[in-house]
Amino acid sequence: MKSIFINKFTKAICCVAVIALSGNHLSNAENITRDNGAPVGDNQNSQTAGEHGPVLLQDVQLIQKLQRFDRERIPERVVHARGTGAMGEFTATADITHLTKAKVFSKDKITKVFVRFSAVVHGNHSPETLRDPRGFATKFYTTEGNWDLVGNNFPTFFIRDAIKFPDMVHAFKPDPRTNLDDDARRFDFFSHLPEATRTLTELYSNAGTPASYRTMDGNGVHAYKLINAKGDVHYVKFHWKTLQGKKNLDPSEVEKIQATEYSHMSRDLIDAINQKNYPKWDLYIQVITPKQGADFDFDPLDATKIWPDVPERKIGQLVLNKNPDNIFQQTEQVTMAPSNLVPGIEPSEDKLLQGRLFSYADTQMHRVGVNAASLPVNRPMALVSNVNQDGAMNSGSTKSGVNYEPSQLEPRKESGSTKYVQTPLTGPTQQTKIKKEQNFKQAGELFRSYTAKEQRDLINVLGAALATANEKSKYVMLSYFYKADVNYGTNLTKVAKADIKRVQATASESQD
Repeated sequence: MKSIFINKFTKAICCVAVIALSGNHLSNAENITRDNGAPVGDNQNSQTAGEHGPVLLQDVQLIQKLQRFDRERIPERVVHARGTGAMGEFTATADITHLTKAKVFSKDKITKVFVRFSAVVHGNHSPETLRDPRGFATKFYTTEGNWDLVGNNFPTFFIRDAIKFPDMVHAFKPDPRTNLDDDARRFDFFSHLPEATRTLTELYSNAGTPASYRTMDGNGVHAYKLINAKGDVHYVKFHWKTLQGKKNLDPSEVEKIQATEYSHMSRDLIDAINQKNYPKWDLYIQVITPKQGADFDFDPLDATKIWPDVPERKIGQLVLNKNPDNIFQQTEQVTMAPSNLVPGIEPSEDKLLQGRLFSYADTQMHRVGVNAASLPVNRPMALVSNVNQDGAMNSGSTKSGVNYEPSQLEPRKESGSTKYVQTPLTGPTQQTKIKKEQNFKQAGELFRSYTAKEQRDLINVLGAALATANEKSKYVMLSYFYKADVNYGTNLTKVAKADIKRVQATASESQD
């Protein structure tokens, strides 16, 4: 009996060991779960308060995915690792007090800034010729605290919900088995996200390989809210326009530069500033009322969309006039986060932005530490007065025993005038797609805006990449580009060596 029991017990242990070693690869159709093993009901959409409401903190799957994602690298940034920075000034040139009470936009006001440019996907020492969106993040040291406008050179993004951000970056990163780049993995992922069609078009165009940081535009990407002294709300998009002229590299130019230089964008910016050839950008805004937004034929808070028919207005100018004294202490330790806002500027209900409000601040706290805001490059010019304490690298000199609030002994006043504006909410909590997706129209408009040469470069680069995709993903992706523009999709199909009739059939199976 004893030997039989031991034999059964040993078999059971071995069985458990096999399951443990195989991880979650027991089948190809296992349920996705959270870290505690609980099944996930919806891994595509964040929970919101009503159809258009903000994202809920109770969305454990969203929070856990972002927390785990933010802690994947130590200490290099998970995204935007490869970058360079510069200091300068922003001068407000227009009176927009009717739109916002933010003092940074008081006409003629000059505000110190730090700008960090970066690649998004690739690592800290990657060549700057690699195809990638480029980060354009600006820290404004305003009299009311620091405001970070964290954006990219593209005006749109690949996804519209932060719950897909870790998945997207994993798809863009090298294959974890080989550490090699693989376009097929990306298209496998994006074949499930038709909303990425416009931004993928931009990425595989020559805009995916800018000639320099000085010769590219920047965009806040998201819609934000501007709040004036009366509490009136307007939605706004921010755009930096280079005064050096836009310039991108075509594939042949990329090959020539990459053969001899892997830091051409950083070197260009550093050299220009050292030579007192200070780069400049004008800041433009697009503004709509909430009522105007409701009349759009797409969701204006969707980060995969531009506002094509909304006029732009210049409100200021940025000049970069000083290189960092120490790259690590400034460029690498700067902690940009969209949650760093000032009175008069608030987040919109954009689901991607709502997730970034948490994720960026959280990853910087993990990467640099809870006292990162006290480092010189991050320290506000405004007085900081709160009851936060301790943590690694706390260099403060607090002498008070009142580390709580409220207090009769050392009262701290609240500023009622800087409360967030009230946002009306309706409907139950939900996890659903937005209603007005319109996934392909703007991609077609972007393609048709390119010159004939730019279209050829895009088709050759993207078509060659699509040729590497698995069969199903390739035809789904080609159908997206075909639905955006027939000529675009047809020519991509030729380069990808695919069957146009199958592309057309796939395109007809789904609606925009």
